[in-house]
Amino acid sequence: MENTRTGIIYGINGPVIYLKGNPGFKMSEMVYVGEQKLVGEVISLDKDRTTIQVYEETSGLRPGETVEATGSAVSVTLAPGILNNIFDGIERPLERIADSGGAFITRGVSVDSLNREKKWKTHLTVNAGDLLHGGDIFAEVPETPAIMHKCMVPPDLEGTVTSAVPDGDYTIDEPLLTLQLSDGSTKELTMTQRWPIRVARPTHHRFPASVPLITGQRILDTMFPIAKGGTAAIPGGFGTGKTMTQHQIAKWSDADIIIYIGCGERGNEMTQVLEEFSQLIDPRSGNPLMDRTTLIANTSNMPVAAREASIYTGLTLAEYYRDMGYDVAIMADSTSRWAEALRELSGRLEEMPAEEGFPAYLASRLSAFYERAGMMHNLNGTDGSVSIIGAVSPQGGDFSEPVTQNTKRFVRCFWGLDKSLAYSRHFPAIHWLTSYSEYLNDLGAWYNDHVSPKFVDYRNRLMALLNQESSLMEIVKLIGGDVLPDDQKLVLEIARVIRLGFLQQNAFHKDDTCVSMEKQFKMMDVILYLYKTCRKLVAMGMPMSVLKEENIFEKVIAIKYDVPNDNLQMLDMYKKYIDDFAQRVMDKNA
Repeated sequence: MENTRTGIIYGINGPVIYLKGNPGFKMSEMVYVGEQKLVGEVISLDKDRTTIQVYEETSGLRPGETVEATGSAVSVTLAPGILNNIFDGIERPLERIADSGGAFITRGVSVDSLNREKKWKTHLTVNAGDLLHGGDIFAEVPETPAIMHKCMVPPDLEGTVTSAVPDGDYTIDEPLLTLQLSDGSTKELTMTQRWPIRVARPTHHRFPASVPLITGQRILDTMFPIAKGGTAAIPGGFGTGKTMTQHQIAKWSDADIIIYIGCGERGNEMTQVLEEFSQLIDPRSGNPLMDRTTLIANTSNMPVAAREASIYTGLTLAEYYRDMGYDVAIMADSTSRWAEALRELSGRLEEMPAEEGFPAYLASRLSAFYERAGMMHNLNGTDGSVSIIGAVSPQGGDFSEPVTQNTKRFVRCFWGLDKSLAYSRHFPAIHWLTSYSEYLNDLGAWYNDHVSPKFVDYRNRLMALLNQESSLMEIVKLIGGDVLPDDQKLVLEIARVIRLGFLQQNAFHKDDTCVSMEKQFKMMDVILYLYKTCRKLVAMGMPMSVLKEENIFEKVIAIKYDVPNDNLQMLDMYKKYIDDFAQRVMDKNA
């Protein structure tokens, strides 16, 4: 560590400090500021002055104090111990800070990111004489009961193993093997890597989207699917259910690892996340969900610069696990608060503001964030993915504001939450007319092979009925529903069945909280069969009032509760119910 380069503070403006002259610092270098050694990062260099953003509260700092260079960029420590942990925006473990400094983070607190004393049960997968390249796996450590941690050669190293330790219990800093590099020098490898947060980890190549991230939520999986390695935005006003939608995805999706970034959210909301996640049981293994989850908590009262960094910290942790061959899902809640941190820092730096005061580089920062998602073929031959689901909190629920509009340019899946749906207790409150997914065609082949060749066709038919309902409701609002012909009344009734029986989902019902793709398909099949049968009856002259007497529509809506997830054969009986219903109507009116 070189600590010879120092500068003297001459100006302080909130989290931004200025140094006079040129102390020899490098762009994006991490520095220690003042007597309390606050963590900072160089963000602008000039021959006359150096600008630094500080990741901690700067009150009490004064001109004349020194700033020390560290020689490296702002980086995270990558090793076993990341999962089942709670960090702040720059990977400091909050539980260990609480042990040393109490409930509030004291400034200049210096704790190791990961536990350096704990010994991990380690199994080496290489022997002396093996040639290793960057990214190759050389040891396996059971990090939690759910996840096997794979220790990898740093991406920029290559060499021959000269010696390796036997299997046993080791700390993250103990050397596990020695590599002889091509220039003849040797390098000892431990379980630990450091990686700069603003640099994407290298991969071999990127795959196009082809496999869906299955969430168990019908409106997402069937209507607006996201692919593994895909990007989605959940925009919505206050109280529309952004955080709860992300919770449901975190709990039920088929991702191996969840990284939840609470970026600038309210403290009580973050507390709820921490408490709920620690109590949730992983439906896959029966172990606590935290065994495959990392939380990054950066509440709205924490310094804004750390909020800006928290997104990149979470991304780097996700890429690290992707390199091991895992599917990782990032929940970023919310990117609007992150953009507000950019806006505040930009204002302090006296940069020219663009739309609504946001900096002109808002779009490029958002694109750089979402571009790091993807399904990748890793350097070690494994395949892994990082999927990013970002919540957006537009002020007043206005989707035309800059963060929502720019996010829309870079994500391929848009789940627009609607205030009126949320207030009428329709959850998830994702509106089917404002949302879209560009992954549907990419995933068509997967649906054909794994669910049914009719899946996409059925989904499109449901969407067509919902669109028809929207057009008819305009007429109903003007002149009332009684004047519509019976075939159009039927469309309204079937659309109601789709809305209440298919799109609406109850997170607190054991069979409805998470639904398999097979059940989703069979539910669509029953709804469309009901529509086909009723259309025949209407064509024969049966009035809608007669069809409604039988309560068949209510019976189909209740499928989601009445058919247990482990007994899907019951769904096949519903077509017989519908046939019996049609026969009764015809007999009655013969």
